[in-house]
Amino acid sequence: MSHNLQFYIDGQWVQPSGSKTLEVIDPSTEEAIGTIALGNEADVDKAVAAARAAFPAYAATSKAERLALMRRLLEAYKARHADIAQTLSREMGAPMELAHKAQAAMGTGHLAKMIQTLENFAFEELRGTTLIAKEPIGVVGMITPWNWPMNQIMCKVAPALAAGCTVVLKPSEIAPLNAVIFAEIMHEAGIPKGVFNLVNGDGPTVGEAISRHPGVDMVSFTGSTRAGILVAKAAADTVKRVHQELGGKSANIILDDADLNKAVKLGVESVMRNSGQSCNAPTRMFVPAALQDQAVAIAKAVAEPLKVGAPASNETFLGPVVSETQYNKIQKLIEAGIKEGADLVTGGSGRPEGLNRGYYVRPTVFANVTDEMTIAREEIFGPVLSILPYQSDDEVVQRANDTPYGLASYVQSGSLERARKVAAQMRSGNVYINYPAWDAGAPFGGYKQSGNGREYADFGLEEFLEIKGTVGYAA
Repeated sequence: MSHNLQFYIDGQWVQPSGSKTLEVIDPSTEEAIGTIALGNEADVDKAVAAARAAFPAYAATSKAERLALMRRLLEAYKARHADIAQTLSREMGAPMELAHKAQAAMGTGHLAKMIQTLENFAFEELRGTTLIAKEPIGVVGMITPWNWPMNQIMCKVAPALAAGCTVVLKPSEIAPLNAVIFAEIMHEAGIPKGVFNLVNGDGPTVGEAISRHPGVDMVSFTGSTRAGILVAKAAADTVKRVHQELGGKSANIILDDADLNKAVKLGVESVMRNSGQSCNAPTRMFVPAALQDQAVAIAKAVAEPLKVGAPASNETFLGPVVSETQYNKIQKLIEAGIKEGADLVTGGSGRPEGLNRGYYVRPTVFANVTDEMTIAREEIFGPVLSILPYQSDDEVVQRANDTPYGLASYVQSGSLERARKVAAQMRSGNVYINYPAWDAGAPFGGYKQSGNGREYADFGLEEFLEIKGTVGYAA
């Protein structure tokens, strides 16, 4: 790619204001695969100025005009699907099948769903003599993560475009190359100049500059709860809207009438997929105490054959985790689990056998985990599952909810009625019953320290709109 050392501002590729650069590391080899420019406050100022200048005209476009743009974007995205998948695999370590069928495919799924949403969305309604209008909020700063990069870019950019907002995007500096391709796709689709802008950089510099910029009307952030707090504090002085999708420590409640083999197998695979780097991964598996030994045996039998290896191999289920920093964090938490007395069922610290280079983590399962252990409290963001025994439905609901997070919960049962009863008591933004298929129309977001606001479909679109009441409009 020829634009890695440039930013996309006001409809063209421009040189950065400064000279700082950063190597992008392939986590499977620990070697550089590219270099990006790191932006600064001046670059953010330019991008925000372009977005502000573009906003009045873009906000005034018709729904039909925005739909036409988004349909062109969809076709341009499909044409670059393979490039995106290949890039995602190399910069964040996703196995190629996952990169193609999930990581890159999420972009298509979100955009197609947002087009459908916009087709049926009403921006105005009359209530008595009062007109209720939903209008674009303005310039949106977006800060996106490295674990599902294109998923998070598209489920922010697509609704912002549908709403009539203009955008300044800062992707993760750890996995930024897919965002450069995305900017190329936007240009190819004919995005009006200034409507979409891309500035690469790190969180403390570019992320903070976006968050506190007086010309930014809203910040949409996905990342850790720690970083989300910093974004909210930086945004507070300008009282801008802050939309956050943060961390999780999701409970997976397996009731005693569930198909234990299926429930444990799919639960283990859900945690290990994407090398555990999913904010809604079901990392706390609650099993009836009387069935724990069986559940542990199943989990061990499922986890141990999972192939850890090079992302390019068709046999690989788990690629590396994204960076040395992430690898070291996961190792410390695995060691904490052992030190605090959890039973190590399989996996453990260090790289898998035969892998001496790359940020590979052994698929790890702990049993007899108690609620106060570090591995049951902290988000590990790696392929580590904790199995916790429980005695009753009331007890497990209370314990599952005893977390500062509230992104997702999972319930497995042979009785849909019983599962629904438990699901209704979960304090989380999503509850998944019996491992359903992904639903692009379901609201995504969290309770408590997992964030605020929602993404996906009309729920995501609403986040980028202001509500205006014109009283006496029809008098």
